[in-house]
Amino acid sequence: MHVQSLTLTNYRNYETLHIAFSPSVNVFVGENAQGKTNALEAIYFLAMGKSHRTHRDADCIRWNCSDAQIQSEVFVHGKVRRLQIDFHQGAKRASVNGVNQAKMTDFVGQFQVVLFAPEDLQLVKGGPQGRRRFIDMELGQTYPKYLYHLSQYQRALQQRNSLLKNMLPNASALLDVLDAQLVEHGSEVLLRRLRFLDRMKQLAADIYTSISDGREELALDYACSVAPMTDSEPPDKSRIQSLFSAALERRRSADMQAGHTTVGPHRDDLLFTLNGQPVQSFASQGQQRTIALSLRLAEIDLIQQEVGEYPVLLLDDVLSELDDIRQRNLVFNMSQKVQTIVTTTSLFQLRDKLQADVRLFQVRSGIIQNEG
Repeated sequence: MHVQSLTLTNYRNYETLHIAFSPSVNVFVGENAQGKTNALEAIYFLAMGKSHRTHRDADCIRWNCSDAQIQSEVFVHGKVRRLQIDFHQGAKRASVNGVNQAKMTDFVGQFQVVLFAPEDLQLVKGGPQGRRRFIDMELGQTYPKYLYHLSQYQRALQQRNSLLKNMLPNASALLDVLDAQLVEHGSEVLLRRLRFLDRMKQLAADIYTSISDGREELALDYACSVAPMTDSEPPDKSRIQSLFSAALERRRSADMQAGHTTVGPHRDDLLFTLNGQPVQSFASQGQQRTIALSLRLAEIDLIQQEVGEYPVLLLDDVLSELDDIRQRNLVFNMSQKVQTIVTTTSLFQLRDKLQADVRLFQVRSGIIQNEG
């Protein structure tokens, strides 16, 4: 799959923009704050239904404008899809081939991207929320129904937490209803996360071994607040439902005292170890960066296995982060089989990697010029 074209209207610092991409490697070159990342963000938005930089869609609308639009033609499974997102007064509407989508969750997954950005280091050294989001965004691309179950879980969780803070005379009966909803949708969330990790862990470990020349062994584990989930027992939905229901019942008194729900997928985490040692305590920044890169490159292979085609690879100003020759080689070897869109302030680190089929774009003050 690949992005054929991108058209922006009143998006970020772009009044109007239309560019056509190479199916191979595309490079946006320019100083900081000129709009390179804005173009990548628009492509990410079309794949994920949201920005990776802000939770406010209004931030994507050009200053002093009330509307904005992203349009693109993407080539997926041998056919062209026309994707469009319109922003208007705090709301957004998406369409595929001119057909409006009832919900954004119906739109997500039309094509897939993997984004590697400097902030990915937070995947390793940041809090568990960022790691849960990494899993959720990946699953949303390859299994759109996951987003439905996740949103329904979050809705029930919010209602349950509100009830726990403001206990009413009939709270016990209401908690029973909300617990049933949490178990129904939360078990699906857990099942998909565990299956995802089961496939991701070996891919990421192999890539890390390649980068580190076999000196260290990376292991991933899912810290489940419902109950420990061992590799010896394949994920089973009925078993997860039973464990989750029992955990909610066991923790109800503690939840009432705390005023919020203390067990469930919203409390889980993704753990990393190197040679059996937790990375947050023992890994250097270089090792943490290599783990983050291994996750993103493993994500590419996992998506290919799930949907049958490689995703689009977005590299947002990370060339300076890839200070190891093997890491850069690994990324650019990957770019030989996936469409790659790169932003950089300098071509210096790309000079020995550029090939004849690379398309180069110069970015200055919200204007992008194709320079070959």
